[in-house]
Amino acid sequence: MEIIKREAKSIYTRSKLPGIKYTINQYVGCGHRCVYCYARYMSRWKEYGHWGTWIEVKTNAPELAKQRVKGEVSMSSVSDPYQPVEKEIMLTRKILENMNKDTKLSVLTKSDLVLRDIDILKKFKNVSVGLTVNCFPEKVRKILEPHAPSNERRIEALKKLNKEGIKTFCFISPVIPELTEARKVLRETKGIVNYYLIEVLNTRLGGENLKKILKDRFPESYEYLRDKEKMRKFVELLKHYVEEKEVPLAAFVSHRRENYYKE
Repeated sequence: MEIIKREAKSIYTRSKLPGIKYTINQYVGCGHRCVYCYARYMSRWKEYGHWGTWIEVKTNAPELAKQRVKGEVSMSSVSDPYQPVEKEIMLTRKILENMNKDTKLSVLTKSDLVLRDIDILKKFKNVSVGLTVNCFPEKVRKILEPHAPSNERRIEALKKLNKEGIKTFCFISPVIPELTEARKVLRETKGIVNYYLIEVLNTRLGGENLKKILKDRFPESYEYLRDKEKMRKFVELLKHYVEEKEVPLAAFVSHRRENYYKE
């Protein structure tokens, strides 16, 4: 893993995400190496090599984080704030220490390393912490997200955060037919999260490499990418299940016209 250190001009970036005014990306790139990661497009503008082999570290991010901003701030959109290098670099922790604790903050990660920073997170007046959970079978997870913590560790992290009184959410993404066990996620996280975000796989942003992996390794899932009607029915069944179970949704993103967001 190549570590590239550089200074940034700012750390709060205006966001186009619904309800989010700013995003913070103290890292660019990610050591989890998820093959479906939408942020892979960043490699087009970086000359460091293949996605997952490098990480850009914004060394002055903690100082820049002292700036006061109004509106909700999301951490992060093109990286993971608790990817493996964070254990040693501790950039995320330093940013949290320097941020104004009145800031409305949401943190999304795939890692239970977030538990390390519970002491600082509890100082924020309005904070929510989310874990991406998709409950891929372990043999599938090792192919699609080889360096990310297990789903069991992620669910356990949500339990501990909830027990500490921190508002939590679960991001079920990407929902890939025949692979993502969305119903299992909902069962195993019921009562320990405040709300859910569900996102069906965006095949365009997933890239050609993901399509090839699905075609070669998971042909039953690949069929849904080829058959729009089959995918439509899959999405409708999932939406019906979520509504029937009265799942507290903040967003359901199918990458179709009927996307749902709750402000």
